[in-house]
Amino acid sequence: MAHVEVLVEEPSAEAALQRVIPRILPSSSFLIHPFSDKRDLLNKLPQRLDGYSRWLPADWRIVVLLDRDRDDCRELKSQLDEWAAQRLLVTPSHAQRNRPANLVNRLAIEELEAWFFGDIEALRAAYPRVPANLGKRAPYRDPDAIAGGTWEALERVLRKAGYYPTGLPKIEVARRVSEYMDPDRNHSRSFQVFRDGLRRLVGA
Repeated sequence: MAHVEVLVEEPSAEAALQRVIPRILPSSSFLIHPFSDKRDLLNKLPQRLDGYSRWLPADWRIVVLLDRDRDDCRELKSQLDEWAAQRLLVTPSHAQRNRPANLVNRLAIEELEAWFFGDIEALRAAYPRVPANLGKRAPYRDPDAIAGGTWEALERVLRKAGYYPTGLPKIEVARRVSEYMDPDRNHSRSFQVFRDGLRRLVGA
C-alpha cells in the first residue's frame, strides 16, 4: 500500500489528521508536514514540489491541504494544480492509464473547523455540553456554508456551552474532536472530497 506525504498549513490540521487519516487509510503509512500558516505553505510549496519531483518513489503519494478562507476556490485549486503539472507531478485530472495520479490538492471549505461541524457526534463526544440539536439548526446544517468563518463559529458554540471563555486553543480542540471523528459519517462536502480523494489516490 502507498505511503502518503501530507502537507498542511498549520499544526492544528496536523493534530486532527494524525487521528483521522488512519481511519481513512488504515493500511497506508503517512507523514504529515505542518507549516506555520497558509502563506508559509504557499511560499515554500514550489520548492517542496521540486524536491518531490526529483525523488519520489513509485508507491509514494502527495496530498496538499489548505483552507480556502476567502480565496476563490477555483483559482487557488488551479494554481496548485499548475505548480504540480510544471514539475510533472500527476493530479487526478491529468492521470492516464500509464500515468496514475501521485498528488492531490484539496481545500477545506472554508476552514478546517467546518469538518468538525460535519461530525456533530464527534464534537459532542469531545464537548458534551454542546447542544444535541446543533447540526439541525439553520446556521450549521451545511458546515461548508457557515457564515462569518467556521473558526469563529466554533469558538462561539463552545464558549456558549461553557468551554474556553478566554479563547479557543485550536490545536487542543482539533486533537479532542478528531479523537471521535468517523470519516464515513461526516457531512461536510469538502471533507468528503478530501476523504474520497485520499482513497482513490492510494487505490483504497
